[in-house]
Order: sequence, then C-alpha cells, then structure tokens
Amino acid sequence: MAAVATKKSANKFSKKQQLQVLKAITHVGSLIPLVWLYIDYYTYNLGVEEVNAAILRTGFPAVILLVLSLAITPLNIVFGWSILGPLRKPLGLYAFLYAALHLTIFVVLDFGLDLGAVLTEIVQRRYATVGFVSILIMLPLAITSNKWSMRKLGKRWKSLHRWVYLSAILAVIHYILQARNDYNWPFALVAILTIFLIIRIEPVKAKIVAFRKERAKQAKLKAKAM
Repeated sequence: MAAVATKKSANKFSKKQQLQVLKAITHVGSLIPLVWLYIDYYTYNLGVEEVNAAILRTGFPAVILLVLSLAITPLNIVFGWSILGPLRKPLGLYAFLYAALHLTIFVVLDFGLDLGAVLTEIVQRRYATVGFVSILIMLPLAITSNKWSMRKLGKRWKSLHRWVYLSAILAVIHYILQARNDYNWPFALVAILTIFLIIRIEPVKAKIVAFRKERAKQAKLKAKAM
C-alpha cells in the first residue's frame, strides 16, 4: 500500500513539474517578441519606418497569443490535455499586453497623442475600428482575470469571458485588413480559429469526447490483453 501511495505521489509531483516547465516556456516564449523588439529598437534595426515596424511587431504577437489562449480548450477536448488549462490565463494576459502596447504606439508615436486624429482614424478606417473594438473587449477580460473577480461574478464570469472569441475574430479581421500582399498567416489564423469554434459546439464536442474516451478504453483493453 505504501508503495502504491508513493507511486501516486510521484506521478502527481511529475505532473506538477510538467506544468511548471510549461508555464516557464509560456512566459519566456511570450516575452521573446518584446525583448527582440527592444533590442532591435536600441540597435537601430527596425528599418526606416520604426514606428510602423513597432506597431506591426506588437500587433502580430497579440493575435497569435490570443489565438493560442483559445487553443487550450479544443486541445483538451480532442486530446484530453487538461494539464494545459492553467496556461490559458497567462497567454490571454500576454495577448492583452501586446494589444495595449500596439494601441499605445499607434496613439502616442504614430499620431503624437492627437486624440482627435486618432478618433477620426478609428471612425473612418475599418481596420482601426475593428482593432479598437477588439482591444475594448479584451480590457474587461484582462481586468477580471483573477480569482476575486471569479468569486464576485460567479456564473457571469464565464459568460463575460466568452466574449474573448469575438475579440479574437475581430483581431484576426484587423490583421487581414492590415495585410499587405501576403495573406498566408491571416487566412491560416482564420482556419485555425474556425476549427476551434467548431470543436466547442456542444454536439461536436460531445462526439469528440466520446470518441476519445472510447479510443482510450480500447487501448486499455488491448494493453491488458497483452
């Protein structure tokens, strides 16, 4: 019995270690674009249009990290990777960090804090309208990404955080509207996001989970037979 208990605790410790490694990779990986941008800025490697380069290099990671945060649940549904669950929050917060930097550079450096000109751009240009709405949606989600907000909002917390899908859709549309000739990444993100949304549809989700559990059951029976 003691041996079994030791084995169980070892397995738990192993999962804890795996999660710590995954969290470390998430934090380091999420910060690499920012560090890279910082180095290129101070070594004058951003090119002639420095501000435009900074805008693009904060916007792209924002979209990628937002989509990655939405990948957590589909990966759990399809593969049963529940260990990835805790990574959703940091990925979402890093996405908001880059989105906030993206907007700040746009307002402060590109438009020189001319709020009238910024407002005109947001109203008249589709790319700006869509991007601004996406960030506006992300703001309350980032603010409420804590245990205190979860307790206070209760069931409403999940309803609120479902808006992240609309934010992601708008972010991808914003990216497509900003794309210049190369649409490979934008349309790849559209395809990925569409798959994630389809997987979350209840009947589809139920079939995938049932199929995965049946496969696991058959694998166990086969292992026992051997």
